Amino acid sequence: MFSLILLALSLLTLAWFYLKNHYEFWERRGFPVEKGSGIPFGCLDSVWRREKNMGLAIHDIYLKSKERFVGIYLLFRPGVLVRDAALARRVLAQDFASFHDRGVYVDEDKDPLSASIFALRGQSWRSMRHMLSPCFTSGKLKAMFPTSEDIGDKMVAHLQKKLPEQGYSEVDLKAVMQNYAIDIIASTIFGLDVNSFENPDNKFRNLVTITRRNTRFNALFGMMIFLVPSIAKTMFRMGLKNPVGLAMLEIVKETVEYREKHGIVRKDLLQLLIQLRNTGKVEENDEKCFSLQKTPDGHIKSISLETITAQAFIFYIAGQETTGSTAAITIFELAQYPELLQRLQTEVDETLAKNGGQITYDALQKMEFLELCVQETMRKYPGLPILNRECTQDYTVPDTNHVIPKGTPVVISLYGIHRDAEYFPDPEKYDPDRFSEESRNYDSTGFMPFGEGPRICIAQRMGRVNSKLAIVKILQNFNVEVMSKRDLEYENSGIALIPKHGVRVRLSKRVPKSA
Repeated sequence: MFSLILLALSLLTLAWFYLKNHYEFWERRGFPVEKGSGIPFGCLDSVWRREKNMGLAIHDIYLKSKERFVGIYLLFRPGVLVRDAALARRVLAQDFASFHDRGVYVDEDKDPLSASIFALRGQSWRSMRHMLSPCFTSGKLKAMFPTSEDIGDKMVAHLQKKLPEQGYSEVDLKAVMQNYAIDIIASTIFGLDVNSFENPDNKFRNLVTITRRNTRFNALFGMMIFLVPSIAKTMFRMGLKNPVGLAMLEIVKETVEYREKHGIVRKDLLQLLIQLRNTGKVEENDEKCFSLQKTPDGHIKSISLETITAQAFIFYIAGQETTGSTAAITIFELAQYPELLQRLQTEVDETLAKNGGQITYDALQKMEFLELCVQETMRKYPGLPILNRECTQDYTVPDTNHVIPKGTPVVISLYGIHRDAEYFPDPEKYDPDRFSEESRNYDSTGFMPFGEGPRICIAQRMGRVNSKLAIVKILQNFNVEVMSKRDLEYENSGIALIPKHGVRVRLSKRVPKSA
């Protein structure tokens, strides 16, 4: 018995010294380090305890240091937090060859549902990016715009029913805009009219519920996917399933089979993805791109459902959250600044007057103050609060002797940089004019709402267009009541900044001028 106890104590002592040595990785290399990392979760202990989401946990480290870069521990994995905007741009753009992968979980062979453009590595990513880029040209977005506008009208009709004839009512715009974004994605990707305003219990909205389950396992596994992909890969190969991906696969399968059976062609992203798998490319010519691709004997060619689903999945996950949040938070902020709200209201009314009461794709692009407001919202509330890369070859940090070893995860706190007075004076103030040519008041080096470099968000224009359209639809049909200054509180799970209690704004019906 004594010998067993002695053995156990010896093993525990060895384990302790191993961990202690492991958590001195950066100190031994002379890196500036973040003090106070706990074992075994490093700087993400608050995420494990479900006190904060990952984006805000990384922001805490950003605030503790003034160094250009800091050695940190992401779970038990040594990583680097880049705090300097210029260095961040080098990582994302100029020195892309040393950081061309995100370093998140992907397993093309055994788990093709994981092989989205967001996660793919090296040449696989380059090929997919090249093939998907034509899906997001201005011509393709214009073709999809009437669909987005129709869904915007359904959002307006929903609010018209909900609001009283006289006076205002408080509305959770985040929930409303999320339905709007989900319906746009369902329609522009799959050609499906799910109408979440009338049918809230549809399969697309239910996917959001699955992704939002806030458990300690989900918190840990989310960190694994982003930070320790080798463990996530092992778990998936041992039988772990992605319920959201599998549900999305069923939706894709049903939709493709229905189109094949009935010979249906829709002007949506799914049609482009089908074409991509059938021919290896997306036609630049808009007349040719939305057409059935058949073999010489007239049969519709086969496609890889998993490959299509992987791309549709990431567009769904990223798009439904960021599009809705950007629109809702813009109106939330404007409600606290009546002079800014009036400026945008005037621009909306004047634009509509010039276009016979209709908003077009081209008219939307010409609304200058709307663009400034959306930029400021994305500055203060970036859709993804952190940007991550993996060091793909040993990298010497410019102007130092410090070397980031190959395989090291590198994290950029976009939320931290966007709210740093060094780059954005008075960062807590909502000030769209900081982006105007006449009164520019920010360091453009620090503004990276969609990332930067070759892996910048491929669907950024689509997201901006749909966010702007939602804002215009609200201001066209409703009065936004002014409210006192207030802050948003965020969910303590996941990575994105998700408002904990929604985005509540008071709206009332606008009386038509002819009335």
